[in-house]
Amino acid sequence: MTRKFTTQRLLSAVAAGVILLASTTIALAEPITVTDIAGRTVELQKNPQKVVLGEGRMIYTMALLDQEDPFQRVVGWKDDMIRFDPDAYRKYLEVFPAASTLPNFGSPYSGEWNLEAVIALGTELVVMNLGNLLRAQESGIIEKLEAAGVATIFVDFRQDPTQNTVPSIQLLGRILDRRDEADAFTDFYQRQMKQIYSRVSEIPADERPIVFIENAAGYDPNRCCRTYGAANLGRLVDLAGGRNWGSLKFPGFSTSVSLEAIFADDPSVIIGTGANWSEANPATEAVLFGYEATEDLVQERLRGLAAREGWSELSAVRTGRFHSVYHQFYNSPYHFVAMQAFAKWLHPDLFEDISPEETMRELHETFLPIEYSGVFWGTLNKEG
Repeated sequence: MTRKFTTQRLLSAVAAGVILLASTTIALAEPITVTDIAGRTVELQKNPQKVVLGEGRMIYTMALLDQEDPFQRVVGWKDDMIRFDPDAYRKYLEVFPAASTLPNFGSPYSGEWNLEAVIALGTELVVMNLGNLLRAQESGIIEKLEAAGVATIFVDFRQDPTQNTVPSIQLLGRILDRRDEADAFTDFYQRQMKQIYSRVSEIPADERPIVFIENAAGYDPNRCCRTYGAANLGRLVDLAGGRNWGSLKFPGFSTSVSLEAIFADDPSVIIGTGANWSEANPATEAVLFGYEATEDLVQERLRGLAAREGWSELSAVRTGRFHSVYHQFYNSPYHFVAMQAFAKWLHPDLFEDISPEETMRELHETFLPIEYSGVFWGTLNKEG
């Protein structure tokens, strides 16, 4: 009887402790109301511990805020980072091997998304990309999540990155209780961008070269070309002291263009984008930029792109103004590095003292939990 009584008292004490802990947790939970980048008013609990990422490449941003472990509160994601930026995935996996166990929910805007599994995980927050706002609204996924008590927010590093990066970082910093980290990065971001803004404003219009951006150059060897309008990397070209060819030709984010149009205009500068797509598409001829890239392979791929039929006659190839840059900058808060590279390519004398390499290194050493390695931009070496 004594043992039974003692056990009962112990169980009662444990139960009371659990209730007290739960009550304390509830008391400490701080409900907040935020306005996301889509202009939506969202109510949620501050500092959620279970987050699902609508895109895997949002880890680029989570790493700036949860610097000790970007995966610590991520309970699911989409596999786009694994497929289209495997170098980065492996880099993170070396430090955070538990990332390999994250479930892939696919796209939250399509029928493949397993809503029941997301809810069953106890998900508190789903982070989505502004560019997919319409698809999310049409699919009804926002309402379904809200009905299950799961908050959704939209951030943007792709549609209008120069305007939305700082508010997106600040929004996440507030929600994740990482205000100090958000402030530190946005200060760094603004300092890097202003190094360009402060000089470009003095460049006369007739000294701003026309730049053609080839989106995913060589990804499909049999298809060319897509380019950006006055948005995303196209906007970065304009802000870096160039005149983006696409901005002059069409409204909107991006479009397909004919080779004949490019050859007829013969732009002064050509910038392609590339990444390690060799695992998703073994036939790709793109420049395989990333944490595992080498200078020799970058030059080999650049020579291949420049040797496509008709391209060798373009001014940009003949004058050594044929460049390429890491494609994933287009959907990342790190795009200021690409903008600095653009500025140096377009106006080398004016930006002689700017070093994208040093900026990229400082970004990693100060804000990211992985070490810097690889190659992320390059210029065709005519002598190579």
